[in-house]
Amino acid sequence: MKKTSLQFLWTHSSKGKCINKELEAIMLGEDIDNRGPCGLFIETVEQAPIAISITDKKASILYVNEEFTLVTGYNPADILGQNESLLSDKSTPRHVYHDLWRTISSKKVWHGRLVNRHKSGHRYLADLTITPMLNSEKQITHYIGMHRDVTAAYESEKKVHNQKLLIESVLNSSPIAMVVLDDQDRVILDNQLYKALVTDLNKGEPALFFLKLLRDEMGDLWQQLQLAEQGFNNREFRVETRGQGVRWFSCAGNWFVEKEINADAFFEDNSKRYLILTLTDITKQRRQMEELHIQTLKTMMVEDERVRGIRETLLGAMHQIQMPMNQIKAAEQIIRHKGDAQHDGLLQILRQIQASGEEAVAMMKKCIPQIYQAAVVPVNLNKVLHEMMMLSESRFQSHDIEVHWQPMQALPTILGSENRLRILFKQLIDNAIEAMVQSDCPEQRLRITTDSDADLAYVIVEDTGPGIPVGKRAKVFEPFYTTRPMGGNQAGMGLVMVKEIINQHQGLIEIDPNYHQGCRFIISFPMRRVSA
Repeated sequence: MKKTSLQFLWTHSSKGKCINKELEAIMLGEDIDNRGPCGLFIETVEQAPIAISITDKKASILYVNEEFTLVTGYNPADILGQNESLLSDKSTPRHVYHDLWRTISSKKVWHGRLVNRHKSGHRYLADLTITPMLNSEKQITHYIGMHRDVTAAYESEKKVHNQKLLIESVLNSSPIAMVVLDDQDRVILDNQLYKALVTDLNKGEPALFFLKLLRDEMGDLWQQLQLAEQGFNNREFRVETRGQGVRWFSCAGNWFVEKEINADAFFEDNSKRYLILTLTDITKQRRQMEELHIQTLKTMMVEDERVRGIRETLLGAMHQIQMPMNQIKAAEQIIRHKGDAQHDGLLQILRQIQASGEEAVAMMKKCIPQIYQAAVVPVNLNKVLHEMMMLSESRFQSHDIEVHWQPMQALPTILGSENRLRILFKQLIDNAIEAMVQSDCPEQRLRITTDSDADLAYVIVEDTGPGIPVGKRAKVFEPFYTTRPMGGNQAGMGLVMVKEIINQHQGLIEIDPNYHQGCRFIISFPMRRVSA
């Protein structure tokens, strides 16, 4: 063991002698291997893996151990008797030293970090603890300092911190909402766009809302992808919001595994699975697609109305021809029953008229355009109704009609024909508009609501028009019946077609007898049944 620094400490001790005989023997260079606890303590200090120095009250160095030389580059011969400030670098702010001296002068332990200068000239970061040493009278006699070079650890901390800031900066500058979730669906990290969704969507925690949608849609595939750590892309969802209408989001996700960093995982290879979920607002793109879709629907609906007009015209003509034909047939039967020969000529003429009428009706039947049955698929009634309202938007605006759209969020689907259902709802909306416009009611309001119970999905269409008298409610579903005083160019088959389409979907339609502010149609459909 090196004795130089210990001998220097002995020589400059404030008492001029060692505290006991054992330490005195050490100062004189005697062997301590067989000495007691004091010798063991000295050896411990000498071989401690931390730089230790002892100074007097003025910070003059009296003792350093071997680790001190390794950390600072100064041998005992270079540093003993020098002030501790020899190690200091000017880059350490003065207030740090002021705090240091104020603390230790108050007989308290100071701990902090200083920038020191190595003997070779390079700077290093020292993690320093200084403890005042007190005599029996509780007066400061010396200071003991212990410090480590934590430059590498500090640089690693800074790199981790900078990487974290970089990741956060990248996340926040991303044009899509991003969130990281642990295996308990807890949010670990998110960006500003994601935080904005919390208030914009009003769905609670947005990640939990979209996770439910994803799991419901993907079913067993979700678990398979999670276990295989495979991702998913382009899962699109339509979200009804109260303040911003309909919004569309495209969801993508990737799972990754991270090693645990807590003490429990030191000897075990523990890991944890995380999900990076991205939510891209594609509302603008979807609206552009919707506009194109609506234009296509308009073309389809115009063609459908043209076909429907031809059908109604031909059916109306057949209905009009059938009435006199029935009268002619009755007259022909009466004459034939009398058996009067003088009326044979008239009887022949009536038969010719009847044959011509039947031929005309048969010709009209051949000319009636056929409506082919469309494929039955799962149908989102909210989507179909929204399309029809967009299709009628210009009429709403031109007649100052106030529209209230109250869809049930996550409305279950029904099995049906989208196009036939479009015709159904378009007819009901058109009827409501015509009723309000022609009655010139002071408050023109259309309300469309969707709802469901355990078995049925409901659509409620109500308007503030004149309503339908109780005695006529059963007749409005009969062919060529209208409640309008002067008939009208659309009188005849509108509600007949509505009821026909509803019957095709095993649904029901009724007029609410308890609604007196206009007319309220309640339509119910059996919900889609998923086979086991």
